[in-house]
Amino acid sequence: MKKTMLLAVALFALNTAAEAVTITFDDDPFEGTTALTTPGRQVIGNETFTSFDIAKDVFRFDESVFGVSELNFANGEIGNIPGYGTNLAILRTFDNDANPATPFGAGNAANLLADQITTSGAGFFVYFNSGLDLARLVFSTDLSDNTADLKVLARLTNFTGQAGRDAMANLSETNFAVQPSTQVPTPGTLSLFGLGLIGLWLMRRSRPMRTALAVPQVALA
Repeated sequence: MKKTMLLAVALFALNTAAEAVTITFDDDPFEGTTALTTPGRQVIGNETFTSFDIAKDVFRFDESVFGVSELNFANGEIGNIPGYGTNLAILRTFDNDANPATPFGAGNAANLLADQITTSGAGFFVYFNSGLDLARLVFSTDLSDNTADLKVLARLTNFTGQAGRDAMANLSETNFAVQPSTQVPTPGTLSLFGLGLIGLWLMRRSRPMRTALAVPQVALA
């Protein structure tokens, strides 16, 4: 009976782990666009549509693509977002002008953050789009700059309505991660490595050969 219970627990744990989803962003967010060379802020959509489970799912960002090596997380209304160091904000302010009739989009959310955050640098934020009535994940080339270009990375299709707004409070650091960049040896490094191998081979070639001892042959009966 005990073995059966242990097996059931193990199978449940494996099944739960298998259902967890890591959504990795490792492509140039502005590839195929002229956003970075066009004056003024450009907001690029064409995002990933995903249902996100706060209990186990993770958004992961490639360090070499986004230029972010460490995430400094904050979750709250705009006045509670730390101005120094924040590069991942869950923005739980849902209006920028006290008028619910006007749209609240990525640019409006980015402007609020730019007025609050003083540390220059690329970063990410999640905000609630009033027109779409759902939450979206956005990359900014500089969270402290109200002209920085924006790329919407993901649309959280299950974060809708008031329930979606409330769910944003439960997003935590565990739902986000940085994927370290892969270090590829430079041509110079490869050349030095190759020269080292050649030197080692020449050293071995220059050593005097050892004479093998003769072993008497014994006739087998």
